[in-house]
Amino acid sequence: MINKLIFRQITLTISLLNTWRRRLYPVLFAALPVTGLADSAKPAETFAQPMLQQQREHYLAARDALQKRHFKSYQKHRQQLLDYPLTPYLDYAELQRRLHRLPHQEVDQFLTKNRDTLLGNRLQRQWLTVLASQKRWQDYRSYYVTSANSTELRCHALEARARTGDKTALSEVTELWNVGRSQPDECDNVFKLWLNSEHFNQDIAWQRFDKAMAAGKVQLAQYVAKRFDATNQNYAKLYIEVHHYPSRLHKQQRFLEQSAKMQSVILHGIKRYARRDSPNALRQWKRYDAQQLFEDQQRFELQQYLASRLVRQGHQDKAEDLLAGMSDITSDRLIEGLLREFLKEKDWVKTLSYIDKLPAESQQQERWQYWQARALEQLGQTKQEVTPKQLYTKLALQRGYYGFLAADRLGRQYHLGDVPALMDKSRVAAIANRGASLRARELLAVGDELNARREWLHMTQQLSTEEHVAAAKLAHQWGWHHNTIISLASAKYWDDLQMRFPLAYNKQVQQSARQLNVSPLLLFAIARQESAFAADARSPAGAMGLMQLLPSTAKMTAKRAGIRYRKFDLLTPEKNIVLGSHYINSLLQQFKGNRILAAAAYNAGPHRVKQWLKASAEQLPYDIWIEAIPYRETRRYVQNILAYSVIYGYRMGTTPSLLSPTEANQPL
Repeated sequence: MINKLIFRQITLTISLLNTWRRRLYPVLFAALPVTGLADSAKPAETFAQPMLQQQREHYLAARDALQKRHFKSYQKHRQQLLDYPLTPYLDYAELQRRLHRLPHQEVDQFLTKNRDTLLGNRLQRQWLTVLASQKRWQDYRSYYVTSANSTELRCHALEARARTGDKTALSEVTELWNVGRSQPDECDNVFKLWLNSEHFNQDIAWQRFDKAMAAGKVQLAQYVAKRFDATNQNYAKLYIEVHHYPSRLHKQQRFLEQSAKMQSVILHGIKRYARRDSPNALRQWKRYDAQQLFEDQQRFELQQYLASRLVRQGHQDKAEDLLAGMSDITSDRLIEGLLREFLKEKDWVKTLSYIDKLPAESQQQERWQYWQARALEQLGQTKQEVTPKQLYTKLALQRGYYGFLAADRLGRQYHLGDVPALMDKSRVAAIANRGASLRARELLAVGDELNARREWLHMTQQLSTEEHVAAAKLAHQWGWHHNTIISLASAKYWDDLQMRFPLAYNKQVQQSARQLNVSPLLLFAIARQESAFAADARSPAGAMGLMQLLPSTAKMTAKRAGIRYRKFDLLTPEKNIVLGSHYINSLLQQFKGNRILAAAAYNAGPHRVKQWLKASAEQLPYDIWIEAIPYRETRRYVQNILAYSVIYGYRMGTTPSLLSPTEANQPL
């Protein structure tokens, strides 16, 4: 009897403990610090830290044991975790390794318990892949949901339907097959079924061939051409020949046939020719335009493409002549390309004329409002009784590169427009108590920032505008600056400068700035522009870390500075800041302290900046030189670095000029 009573008391105690932990965890997590983040905005510790630290240690030990296949040790630590937020990660990893054994019941339990979570969706996709690999099509259909969608899973779903008697499935395959790119191998089986059905025909095959050629996927086009009949085979051979040798359009007798497919061959050849030799392509176009009956839309699109290539290759006069015969121009990029050429030539009349050709919405952009004011100012004119000064005054109310330029021309102070986002604490707490937030917080604490970001992204995809602001507030409290910036951008709230432009890693930035005599504002601006303070950021080109350095650049910089370097040092914020500071300092020295040129070189490379300087013969005012940078990314990069430097000056208690007197007065 006594033993039974003791047993009941123990059971009740455990039950109360579990209930207490479930209720208290959200409160504890909202108050506890996260390690590994920037050195600002960290919450204070509380009494619960030792208990939570024990949970983290058990989690890490269980994760390590599972990776090493020490299952007894894994179970020992797993049993200590109870309702710890990251236990689903252990359950997922343990279940994932056994999926090929088809543990239906356990999968069902996990999916039910973790429905609509990051891990739930991830396991759903992996489970479907296993079912497809084992051709368990009826099971596949029962588990397939569109929320787990991907091209691979959709192809499997259509195959599952087709294999289990759904006669409508193959009609939905057409849109997956008829694209200008290769589809995943997982689609091959259902494509085979479709190709042998009544849904495949020569017209659909030609459409995909045409799309593949337009996308430059010649191998795919050749694969599709194997399905052609004899007539289409001949068109395909000519099409591919013209793709590789567009100058063969000179032999006009080979292209006399009046047909839609022959016109596709000619139009493709003209575009290919224009990429290499736009004036010759223009001459061939005029010949074929007189001989063929192209549709109006085809003519219109081809002529705009030709004009854009002419501009890019330095033949703007020919481009203007071609466009003069067109009633309308719909390509903003084409008009903007011409405008940059007119600015380089300081042709203010044509600048005004072509700004008027932009769509009304584009004309209202800060960029073209500024250049309209500049052109009117240079010509001593007004437009519809609006003076350049009035345009500058309106523009100077904007916080940004063109607004700051306008303020400089008026001799006025910059408008910073810093309006902190107001948010009820209960809304922030509601976001903090979501399961995804709790998991993201703990993932950060155990050093798994990649999965923390994935949890955050999965959660924020479903948030309202107000909830995005609340999420930004929460991330800011954690010192998670990258996600603060992303959440504010999702809410389109641009005016909270403390959260959008944090003084992250302030100690390290100030130290590097003092040692190298580089402005800390410039270092902050580069880190903000390059990675938005994501310490583990990696670009498609291979740049890494806060200040996004290529390993080759970092290695060279470290050697010159006498700094010990390993590739993965770039993912350590302190070392990345040091290396990035040394690199921008070397560029400043190379370009005589000019931040415009140094910033352009940081983004595009110093050799390109030297080429652009040579082409301009150092005769352009700084604003025109920046606007004429050939690369859109670099152009925007330089503008942001200059504007962000002003904003960071404000954040640190000053308001520096957009440009130094030397930068403003030195022709480029």
